[in-house]
Amino acid sequence: MPDFSLWMHTPYDWTLLFVCALLIGMSKTGVQGITMLAIPLMAVNFGAKPSTGLILPMLCFSDLIAVFYYRRVAKWQYVVKLLPAAIVGFFVAIAIDKLIPADEFRRLMGICIFLGLAVMLGTKKEGSGNKMFTAWWYAPLLGLIGGFTTMIGNAAGPVMSVYLLSVRLPKYSFVGTSAWFFLVVNYLKLPLQLFVWDNITVTTVALNALTIPFMITGAVAGIYFVKKIPEKGFRTFIITVTILSAFMLLY
Repeated sequence: MPDFSLWMHTPYDWTLLFVCALLIGMSKTGVQGITMLAIPLMAVNFGAKPSTGLILPMLCFSDLIAVFYYRRVAKWQYVVKLLPAAIVGFFVAIAIDKLIPADEFRRLMGICIFLGLAVMLGTKKEGSGNKMFTAWWYAPLLGLIGGFTTMIGNAAGPVMSVYLLSVRLPKYSFVGTSAWFFLVVNYLKLPLQLFVWDNITVTTVALNALTIPFMITGAVAGIYFVKKIPEKGFRTFIITVTILSAFMLLY
């Protein structure tokens, strides 16, 4: 039987869990990057590595909702470009996670995201930057960073946003491609979290089950958001949230 007392000690713990589930649902169906608000809150409250095992099944469930709704608009060629390097990133993370202090790694992630955004925003016009985005190494590099960051802390959302913004996908293709990428990546991570890091338990899965109504509510809110926001506004919103996410990682 699950023992919730191992995780939940106050009403605040329950409130935080349900609010984060709402944010995760919203992020998967349109409000990209808002998961980066949930991840540090969960890490501070429940512990960095334990919280990844609590969050991952929530991400997997929300991925299913997003893929079901946006299944026809994904651009699979981008998923295929990113995925092999992302898998390599998993094993790099497992190999070195004990060597890098969590605070230093988090700041390094933030710096990388800022550099990616700076390059992307500085090369909107035709020129060398656009050639860089189509270079053979560009997608594998972002995939490697994405796989590494998602394994360490479920924090690849901003990395994926930088890549999809740089290839200038329209909003529905952006959300659909992101949904499929994270569905594949998160389900591939499950056995590693289960058998290598051992941080998914009967209790965490039972807690995940209690969050399902909140994830569904958030997913519906995210779908409504994408429908209402104009194309240019969506891109501006994603850039803004990505910048905020990077600041949160730095501090």
